[in-house]
Amino acid sequence: MTGGPGRLSTQQKETLMTVIDTALREHLRALKLSGMLETLDARLTQALAGDLGHLDFLQVLCHDEITRRDTTSMQRRIRHARFEQQATLEEFDFAASPKLPAAQIRDLAALRWLHAGESVILHGPVGVGKTHVAQALGHLAIRHSAEVRFFKTSRVLAHLAGGHADRTWPRRLAELTRPDLLILDLSRCRGYPDHPQPGRGMPWSRQGGVG
Repeated sequence: MTGGPGRLSTQQKETLMTVIDTALREHLRALKLSGMLETLDARLTQALAGDLGHLDFLQVLCHDEITRRDTTSMQRRIRHARFEQQATLEEFDFAASPKLPAAQIRDLAALRWLHAGESVILHGPVGVGKTHVAQALGHLAIRHSAEVRFFKTSRVLAHLAGGHADRTWPRRLAELTRPDLLILDLSRCRGYPDHPQPGRGMPWSRQGGVG
């Protein structure tokens, strides 16, 4: 069926929409807006069904792109952190370790110490969950857009010692201190006692880096 003067037929409209759709996808690729590209079909379906107006359509597509970028950025930060495991406080079983100061750990989860530029030392007997909590706090910091690195202390000391030999110690130290949060795991280091000595502070005290 042919429409009246100045009006497009159904076939012409479909052809025009195909051309516009193809051009839009090419533009999204050129602008590296893959978040919009991934959800375009679903959003177009919503728009054609009348669920989204013009401004709503654009706003939702922008939100899709922001969500994709935030997710990609967080995945990159988690990968660069080099955690031994993807530990979170949400999955930590406090009931299995009733002697842990759960209230203090939850207070640390507010990350006020990180925003204030403070440091934290987690210490206590072997196997109580210090490394899990430290990595969980690091994971939480990443979810708040922080750059985090996790290392065994013995590895860091060896890395810095190598810097003395080739005169790269200042550069190596600068690289270690560049992230927003550096987590050093002191477990099983030679000469480090498994139990804190009397009079040397309470476990989980807020004193120096998370480790």
